[in-house]
Amino acid sequence: MHPKRLSQLCVTGFVVTLVALLHEFLVPGQKLDGPQAGGLEETILDKGTFTRPTTLQLGRFWSDQQPAPQRSLAASFSPGVSDPTANYSSVVVIPKMQEDDVSWIAEELPWLNFTIYIANDPTTSMHPPKNKGHEVMIYLSYLIDNYERLPDIVIFMHSHRWTHHNNNLLGFDASQMIHSLNNAHIIRQGYVNMRCQWSPGCPEWLRPSGVHDTLSRQEERVLERCWKELFPFDPLPLFLAQPCCAQFALSRDRIVSIPQSRYIYYRDWILRTPLSDYISGRIWEYSWQFLFTGNAMHCPFEHVCYCDGFGICFGGETLYHDYLQLSRQRDNLEAELRRQNRTYFIDSNNGSVSGISDEQYTAIHAQRWTQLNTQFEELEKELNGRRNQAQQRGADPRLRAEECGRPWKEGDSF
Repeated sequence: MHPKRLSQLCVTGFVVTLVALLHEFLVPGQKLDGPQAGGLEETILDKGTFTRPTTLQLGRFWSDQQPAPQRSLAASFSPGVSDPTANYSSVVVIPKMQEDDVSWIAEELPWLNFTIYIANDPTTSMHPPKNKGHEVMIYLSYLIDNYERLPDIVIFMHSHRWTHHNNNLLGFDASQMIHSLNNAHIIRQGYVNMRCQWSPGCPEWLRPSGVHDTLSRQEERVLERCWKELFPFDPLPLFLAQPCCAQFALSRDRIVSIPQSRYIYYRDWILRTPLSDYISGRIWEYSWQFLFTGNAMHCPFEHVCYCDGFGICFGGETLYHDYLQLSRQRDNLEAELRRQNRTYFIDSNNGSVSGISDEQYTAIHAQRWTQLNTQFEELEKELNGRRNQAQQRGADPRLRAEECGRPWKEGDSF
């Protein structure tokens, strides 16, 4: 082949290869909808420099100071052993925006230690390097800054007291969750997701294939690429799963089982990735369980989570699901009551219903409404009774251990 022709082919091949690599690795994630509720966000796509490393470059992966992880996270974590006589030290780490009201913390939990970061106020001392990645930046910053002086337990929570992603059996109330949380359970497990309900997030959620391709799972499109960047020595799992929404508790032993340099490395990733605030935060929402347990799926049974984690023990999985069934019936009745009131209001404003007088229609509505409301109140009373009984069972450490399938002997605490 003519040398000139050979040279042209080489140049063409190089250009094609370069374009393919740029397309696969350098196209930034796009923000397709608004920020996640309760998150910490910047509304623009970060345009930071991104470079896909080669195998030889892994030792200088994005940071001149912090080397890439040199081992797999799949190694088993050792379970902790709780001490019945211990008075565990703890802290609750909360990220907030300037406008968020966190007065509930001092009012409801005055005895607890709290560390509050303000994501969008660079003038305060408790501010992350950048307001990006939702809560991830702040969680990692706390671990980095306090690695050498950690309490026994660290609880990461959002700033809102009442929100949909808190536990419904605790009134969706963050203060009740923190107040009821079993420290011994955290010491034993090492990592505890604060949410017990599986949906959304379990039994599987994110797939690297991107089969869902919906606005609620935008991060699936870049999951495979991000996994190679975050966990280069671990095989890509079939899916990632844990209950949403990035609120969890850690034991000190579990935190320090991972080198501080790795937390710095992950924070560097958030700082430098061209992915948006929303997408980078969502990737981590379903990666924490892998980082701290080595498992891609972390979906404890709901009744065990409530019992051992928060002291609400129904007596087993069947009785727990019986309670949930009654709860759904109660919710359906409540929805029907609202529909009845809405229909009556509309009909009353539009004039008489055909064939009956206003008085007759009002009487029919009142009778139906009374029937539904009586059923609703009976179910509400039954549910309250069962929940109170579950809390009484949870106050007995032996019954709690039996329901959760762990050994217990006289003198053991929770």
